[in-house]
Amino acid sequence: MGVWGKMFGGVAGFAVGGPFGALMGAALGHAADRGSLLDAPAGGWNDHWHARGRPDPNGAAFMAAAKVSSFMGKNDQLYAIGLVALCAKVAKIDGPVNRREIDAFKQCFRFPPDNAREVGLLFDRARDRTDDFEMYGRELGRAFANDRAPLEDLLVALFTIARADVPPGGALDPREMDFLKRTHRAFGLPPGTWDRAETGRARPDTNENDAYLELGIARDSADEEVRLRWRALVREHHPDVLGRKNLDPKDLAKAQDRAARINAAWDRIKRDRRL
Repeated sequence: MGVWGKMFGGVAGFAVGGPFGALMGAALGHAADRGSLLDAPAGGWNDHWHARGRPDPNGAAFMAAAKVSSFMGKNDQLYAIGLVALCAKVAKIDGPVNRREIDAFKQCFRFPPDNAREVGLLFDRARDRTDDFEMYGRELGRAFANDRAPLEDLLVALFTIARADVPPGGALDPREMDFLKRTHRAFGLPPGTWDRAETGRARPDTNENDAYLELGIARDSADEEVRLRWRALVREHHPDVLGRKNLDPKDLAKAQDRAARINAAWDRIKRDRRL
C-alpha cells in the first residue's frame, strides 16, 4: 500500500472517543493508491477545490480525500478527515506545534495504538499549511447542516487545543481566536454554540433540529417569528387553558409534558440565537 493509502486506509479503523463517533472508511486508502482521489471530470468537485484553495502538491491528496468523502455523501469519513486537519491547523496557527497541544489533541480523541502512527502522519501533513482551513470548515458545514451537534463538539475540541499552551489567566493568541471565529462561521453554527464552546458549557440535551420541530417552525425563521410561535404554543398549553378542557389524568399528563418540551425547545433556540 502506498503512503497515502497507508495513511487514509490505516486510519480507517480508528474510533473517535467521547462524543466524537466518526469512522473513516478503508475505501479512501484504496482510492489513494489507485490515484483516483486526484482524478475527476472537468468542472467537477476537483476543479472546485483547485480553484478555491489551490493546495500545494504535498497536501493535495489530503484535501482530495475530504472532497471525495463530501462528494460521495460519506459524512463520517469527511468528519474524521476534517477533525484531524482542523485540530492540526489550530495547533500550528500561532507558531510551531508543541507537546501540550499534541497531548490535548490525544486527550480529545482516542486512537487505537495500531493506528497512532498513521494519525500522526495525517496530523503532520495537515499542519503544513494553515491558510486553507476554511475549506474543511465549509465542507463540514454543508455536510452537517441538518445535524450540527458534531460540529459543536469539534469546535469545543479546537478550543481545548488552542488553550493547551495558554498560561493560567492568559488569553488566546489573536491568530487562534481569528481561526476559531472563522471556523465557527464556516461551520454555519449559531452564536450560542460559540458561547458554549468558549466557556466550556455542555451542549443542551435538546437537539437543535428537534427544538425547531417541537415548535413546528423552520430553522431559518426570523427571530420574531420564532418568538411569536413559542408564545402562541405557551398560551395554548397554559395550565388554565388545560384545566378548562376537563382532561382525564392521562391526557393532562401528556399535555403538561408537551408544554415542558415546548419551553425546553424555546430555551435551546433562545440561547443559540442569543435572544
